[in-house]
Amino acid sequence: MIGALTAAQAMVAATARLRAAGVPDPARDARLLLAHAARIEASRVTLIAPEELAPDIAERYDTLISLRAVRVPVSHLLGEREFYGRRFKVSSDVLDPRPETEVLVEAALSEPFDHLLDLGVGSGCILITLLAERGSAVGLGVDLSEAACLQASANAVQHNVQDRAEIRQSNWFAAVEGEFDLIVANPPYISLEEMQHLSPEVSEHEPRLALTDEGDGLTAYRHIAASAPDFLTKGGRILVEIGPTQGAAVSALFDAAGLSDIRVIPDLDGRDRVVRARLPG
Repeated sequence: MIGALTAAQAMVAATARLRAAGVPDPARDARLLLAHAARIEASRVTLIAPEELAPDIAERYDTLISLRAVRVPVSHLLGEREFYGRRFKVSSDVLDPRPETEVLVEAALSEPFDHLLDLGVGSGCILITLLAERGSAVGLGVDLSEAACLQASANAVQHNVQDRAEIRQSNWFAAVEGEFDLIVANPPYISLEEMQHLSPEVSEHEPRLALTDEGDGLTAYRHIAASAPDFLTKGGRILVEIGPTQGAAVSALFDAAGLSDIRVIPDLDGRDRVVRARLPG
């Protein structure tokens, strides 16, 4: 139990516990979790550093640090994750929004769109961000997971796009109708072999269904490539996030499906991250 310590002392002790547990960047996590326990913004932690922690805050902090030490993700302890300047509610039912996915958002926003389809909507971070950035667009987000659909719906309300976002339970295109000038997806692309190399935060706390196809990591792209041309308007775009070794394979699938203008887009670290293609007009 972290007892009658000042906030600064509690953070030092918590950082040591997290470091001993092998947690990456323990000082950052200790600071974020103290702010959460004290119900203040992280930027204000310095202001309370000299103060003795109230017993209820100390108890909450101890619980949070104990959970983080067994590698529960910080986002799950906070209940939210920031993505493209907005905060999204998250849980173990959906993938954590990640900075790399912002590359897909930037690419999507580089051209106009009116009707958007998000395959595997998860938390809704891609769909909702794109609708929030394009006030005239409407979108449909689908996911096999009912829990993910509920999470995305809640985030749509939080960001005030619920009137332009429909969330529907569907196995890829199974319950989708109509045509779209933009299709986006961040499908499960981690191969079964790669799963054993993931951090505990990911492998033990994020939904396996959203991480891997239990095969070579390309199953979802085969489904998407086979069906996407039937749901794209002429000249419409498709953008998918990929693993850093999958650019050539996914590009080949899109090419075989009759899509054109295929391009692999790197992330800020120079790794292949998004494949873009277009239905010929």
